Amino acid sequence: MSTQSKRGLLTRLKEGIVVGDGGFVFSLEKRGYVKAGPWTPEAAVEHPEAVRNLHREFLRAGSDVMQAFTFYASDDKLMNRGNEAGLKYTGSDINEAACRIAREVANEGDALVAGGISQTPSYLSGKGKKNVQEEFRKQVQVFVKNKVDFLICEYFEHIEEMEWAIEVCRETSLPIASTMCIGVEGDLHGISAGECAVRMAKAGAHVVGLNCHFDPFGMLDAIAVMKKALDTAGLHPYLMTQPLAFRCPDNGKQGFIDLPEFPFALEPRVCTRWDMQKYARKAYELGVRYIGGCCGFESYHIRAVSEELAKERGKQPLSSQKHDPWGEGLRMHTKPWVRARARRSYWEDLQPATGRPHSAAFSKPDSWGVTAGSEELKQQAASTTKEELQKMFAHNPK
Repeated sequence: MSTQSKRGLLTRLKEGIVVGDGGFVFSLEKRGYVKAGPWTPEAAVEHPEAVRNLHREFLRAGSDVMQAFTFYASDDKLMNRGNEAGLKYTGSDINEAACRIAREVANEGDALVAGGISQTPSYLSGKGKKNVQEEFRKQVQVFVKNKVDFLICEYFEHIEEMEWAIEVCRETSLPIASTMCIGVEGDLHGISAGECAVRMAKAGAHVVGLNCHFDPFGMLDAIAVMKKALDTAGLHPYLMTQPLAFRCPDNGKQGFIDLPEFPFALEPRVCTRWDMQKYARKAYELGVRYIGGCCGFESYHIRAVSEELAKERGKQPLSSQKHDPWGEGLRMHTKPWVRARARRSYWEDLQPATGRPHSAAFSKPDSWGVTAGSEELKQQAASTTKEELQKMFAHNPK
């Protein structure tokens, strides 16, 4: 679809819900295209097909935004702490490639393209506003040249640096979304979450919210604090959340980075697709209208968000062609105890095990004592009937 015929971000938010995309650095690190530690996005140049395919997965899952893979693509970050990416590529090289890939995939559907900037080593090194803003400006100029649809200032731990970023973005005429990676305790300088939200809105952001560092439900606690502060100040930007796909209620002020499992042993904490449906519904009820994900969010998580809000959006994602609501497709499974799980109540009420030996949450496996030759296992062309399912539900009532 041509960019001229697409509705812009603010129009879409005014009319309803925007579903964001999911995480790139964690997904591509697991696939062998991003290096943990620096987390920089040179894969946009070195492995464009890997980046392109991940965009496509999110598009099929219902994402309305293809966020160009420009996270940490500032020149100072590419040369930070032994990172050699800056010896091979400039920030401009990476940002250009990322924008082209995102636009290519966005035009395969009705998605918008966003260019993103994030916190810098220059700020953490105390190099001052002028130097920090020059890092932002170099990226933003590439985004404008490549005609992105809007800008995102994301992953900021300090409201001061966020304000500097928004100020640079306001040099353009593009809509601005701003998300900080903070929780209910506020930023790392002790500024409350509510005050951070008010300052983002006053700085000129059209969309205000949070991304990364915290799980979906912890993030919603923080966005509720932000919303209250914005309402009190008489400010009404659109709200945005893009949380982790990891359960981490035990994290500290800096979120999951504080956890001993970060970043290589987080798998036992991965949220289920059903967690994401609950997240999407709660976010919507809180008034959040830009709902997406960050680190750990795979395409099936985004599909869950899209499916939960399908009625409000008036459409299902393409990938739902291979996914029935609440596991209904399991009625076609060979094993009867799995067919017994083809219902919403089973999945909505399930408390999953961690899968780790000796865990207090370790589950007792189902065992029905059927094997080859049992009637329940015999192949049949027709799907399991409702009557047959009811018998299985009675056998497995949980």
